[in-house]
Amino acid sequence: MGVYGSDRWQGEGQLRHHGQAEIDTAAKALAAGGLVLLPTETVYGLGADAADPAAVAAIFEAKGRPRFNPLIAHVASLEAAAAIAVLDDRALALAAAFWPGPLTLVAPIRDPAAVCDLARAGLDTVAIRVPGHPLSRAVLAAFGGPVVAPSANRSGRPSPTTFEDAFAETGDKAAAALDGGPCVVGLESTVVAVLDGPPRLLRPGAVTRAQLEAVVGPLAEALDDARRSPGRLALHYAPDAPVRIDAEAPAAGEAFLAFGAWPAGEGVFNLSPSGDLAEAAANLFSFLRAADRTRPSAIAVATIPDEGLGEAINDRLRRAAGFIG
Repeated sequence: MGVYGSDRWQGEGQLRHHGQAEIDTAAKALAAGGLVLLPTETVYGLGADAADPAAVAAIFEAKGRPRFNPLIAHVASLEAAAAIAVLDDRALALAAAFWPGPLTLVAPIRDPAAVCDLARAGLDTVAIRVPGHPLSRAVLAAFGGPVVAPSANRSGRPSPTTFEDAFAETGDKAAAALDGGPCVVGLESTVVAVLDGPPRLLRPGAVTRAQLEAVVGPLAEALDDARRSPGRLALHYAPDAPVRIDAEAPAAGEAFLAFGAWPAGEGVFNLSPSGDLAEAAANLFSFLRAADRTRPSAIAVATIPDEGLGEAINDRLRRAAGFIG
């Protein structure tokens, strides 16, 4: 089990509240073509059978998600991933280091029937990962196949990191819903393409660039491979209120996402008073949602250091603000 296959990414006791009967109910719902609200360590997902085009189409309909945006296939084990994707030595090294956990690999498709064309957005590659949350892996094992599970929000909205937010967004579309507690990471997975040439970082996430490069060496930038990753739309993760980034202070009528030392007050949501990037990442989406619920004229966000996890946080914030990033 790799570094990320630890309780750090799983949360404590998150299987206690769900018996095998509930897990089997979720697996049966997937097998019948239904949608399932599924917790992961990153964000809550809206899951469907990756091989069933009708079920995948139902996700797009529930989310209002553009059909050219590929989905991540979640599987219970490395062996299951290797049956679906062509994983070279670099991919296997990354999997050994970071699975189960918040890393998605984009690799050539081995079994196109396992992850349908619609889920892959017509590409000859597949985005795949083994999630760190024990409840999601239990459902995947009971189901016995890959499950595509994009974040359970309506398309373009902040990703849900609590069961309550996930259910409020798309719960009415789900045939089953599992509460796995708050997500311990709170950002979507890092996405790395392992294709021809050097590995490419397609989307920053909880597994940082430095951690990846310690395993496979220097990473190239996304370039044309960016289209192979989810979460690459210019306007993404956006609340209803406009987002203003790198703000020194909030203007009148604005909510404020602070970072570091900042006085408490109405409309202030401090991502991390101590300036801890991991805490800020875990709080990002839930605080964006909380700020949005105050119906501000805009949401101002303090400058976040662009290092380590800050790279992933700033990527999400630039997309929320409508920049390519």
